[in-house]
Amino acid sequence: MTQYPALHMYIDGEKVSGGGRQTFDVVNPVTGETLAELPLANSADLDRALDAAQRGFTTWRYTPAAKRARVLHGAAALIRERAAELARVATLEQGKPVGEAKMEAMAVASWFDFAAGECQRLYGRELVRPVGQRSVVRWEPVGPVAAFAPWNFPLVNPGRKLGAAIAAGCSIIIKSAEETPASALGVLQCLYDAGLPTEVAQAVFGVPDEVSRHLLASPVIRKLSFTGSTVVGKHLAKLAAENMIRTTMELGGHGPVLVFDDADMEKALAMSAGGKVRNAGQVCISPTRFIVQEDVFEKFREGMAERLAATVVGNGLEDGTQMGPMANARRPDAMEKFVADAKGKGARIDTGGERIGNQGYFFQPTLLSEVPLEAEVMSEEPFGPLALINPYRNEDDMIAEANRLAYGLAGYAWTNDVQRQRRLADALEVGMVGMNTHMVSSADAPFQGVQWSGHGSEDGPEGVKACMVVKTVHEA
Repeated sequence: MTQYPALHMYIDGEKVSGGGRQTFDVVNPVTGETLAELPLANSADLDRALDAAQRGFTTWRYTPAAKRARVLHGAAALIRERAAELARVATLEQGKPVGEAKMEAMAVASWFDFAAGECQRLYGRELVRPVGQRSVVRWEPVGPVAAFAPWNFPLVNPGRKLGAAIAAGCSIIIKSAEETPASALGVLQCLYDAGLPTEVAQAVFGVPDEVSRHLLASPVIRKLSFTGSTVVGKHLAKLAAENMIRTTMELGGHGPVLVFDDADMEKALAMSAGGKVRNAGQVCISPTRFIVQEDVFEKFREGMAERLAATVVGNGLEDGTQMGPMANARRPDAMEKFVADAKGKGARIDTGGERIGNQGYFFQPTLLSEVPLEAEVMSEEPFGPLALINPYRNEDDMIAEANRLAYGLAGYAWTNDVQRQRRLADALEVGMVGMNTHMVSSADAPFQGVQWSGHGSEDGPEGVKACMVVKTVHEA
């Protein structure tokens, strides 16, 4: 079944399409064929979305917490009911195995349920004052949010942004990736069907730089939430600074994985290989730089090569597929350039390194070892199924390599030494640490990076409060 939904924008409750607007071809990455044409917003559309967001905020900010929670819980229930269809659509337009896409839908439902609970937990505090005086610290919604979500997690990325803003009492204009519009629209439809007023959330698509400049230049927007590359994040932060717009930036990573000689090697290999091919490596927290202690380097290299080579790559809608295509034509091109550069500088290709077939955007799971630091892929996020493995002598050298780059999203370590685990938790300069695991994301835990990987949090109580501001009221 390959039916794909009709595409549109949502502006002030209306499904907007046609009308002579420019369009974008949404492509199936398995075949390279066009699924549908997506209408792109013009200036009038964006102004209309801003007006609706302003009106939506004036009412939603005063909507009782219990009602906001009911909407989010209701949307979570609908997402679970529609998970199979949401997953099928996400796989059609993004390529990941449908099982991964269904897990993604369930993650959105979990986040909506958690955010609904946060509606009732947005506590302030009363300060100690002399008799007759009173000082209260309050949390209030920041205002209309402009949110930009990428294509790698077409359900989770918009879901995170929608859930946080709606729980906090904000309105939101969301621009998800043009490559994966139907997934975002499906999540938003669940919120509408659960009772969210249409003026509270708008969905637009368009030329990214044009949309971002237009929205961030408006005095309506009080908060920017962006997930994407560090380069684009820096650009948007500069635009936001013009109006002193608050920002949450979830940016790129280059996940270091420290493997010590006392690790459970079979578990480390199984989780590392699985984590590397998840979503074809198009994951900001993907394990990428494997920093392996010398004594177990050969064993780990052989084990990773064997597991990556055995990965079943194919159509994400077919049973047994473990890794689908890359999401767009740009990604296999980037993989080829990284591999050629690394090989030219002396790296060894242990498995993979090439495209698969001549249709769609498939690339082999690839292991490069003994990769010189001057290779581009050692400093630039590959965002694909490339694993890099190098030997190191001791813990200090391994930590130094892990912290060598300015990226600081997620870092991982495999060791059974409890004291070492504690040292590494302190030493790794990242926003999230996975100790003997590659699972670092859940609805109740903040998801964030440091340095070039951004600032601010998504998920957890921190994710909702990122859409709020503090006000202190003094009475005498």
